[in-house]
Amino acid sequence: MKDFKDRIPLDWHATLVRVLDRARAEKERGVIVFDLDSTLFDNRPRQARIVREFGRTKGLAPLETCQAHHFVSGWEVWPAFVACGLSEDEAKGLEKEFKKFWGARFFTSDYCVDDIEVVGAPRYVHACVATGARVAYVTGRQESMRDGTVRCLARCGLPLPEGRVVLTMKPTLEEDDDGFKRAVHASLGRVVAAFDNEPIHANDYARRFPEAIVVHLATDHSNRELSLDPRIVSIPHFAV
Repeated sequence: MKDFKDRIPLDWHATLVRVLDRARAEKERGVIVFDLDSTLFDNRPRQARIVREFGRTKGLAPLETCQAHHFVSGWEVWPAFVACGLSEDEAKGLEKEFKKFWGARFFTSDYCVDDIEVVGAPRYVHACVATGARVAYVTGRQESMRDGTVRCLARCGLPLPEGRVVLTMKPTLEEDDDGFKRAVHASLGRVVAAFDNEPIHANDYARRFPEAIVVHLATDHSNRELSLDPRIVSIPHFAV
């Protein structure tokens, strides 16, 4: 999987400062948009929990030891199985069965509470709120995950959706993420900056809001689009 680490500029921290300066200038007129998964949240603990449970159901002791650090290849799970101690053939042979097991759990409130914050995210998002701008969490998670998402925001110390902070989610899991986010663009208002890990979504923000600062989180992604608009800045996390 392309990790985009090679396009992170040496002065990437300056982009985070520039967003805050622009937001202070716009005050309540401005909106700062954040995706959640792999942007503000690290999902690997959730993934590892599901692997451990799968291991228990299959009687595969190596998988019962799975931890977040075993996920080193983005969304692909078989390398994590190998990192836990299975052979590559064993790991790839379990992929189809695991995908069904994973799909019944990953997109639920009960499991998303295991997510942790991306480094520096809570402090930075609070700094965004302090500028006077509105903060919009725009996520491909569906409404049935709202309770777990809000609990995880609270546990991680991120601003909760109230007042000038809003959380916009898909009505259902089946709705297309790309189309949903594009539809939300029209209701966002004066976007100062947008943060997303998915290249396709970052590119959409860059096209729809040419004056906005668009920031790409070089964490992981779905491998569906492997190029970024040249004006988009990639960053590794939010710690400054």
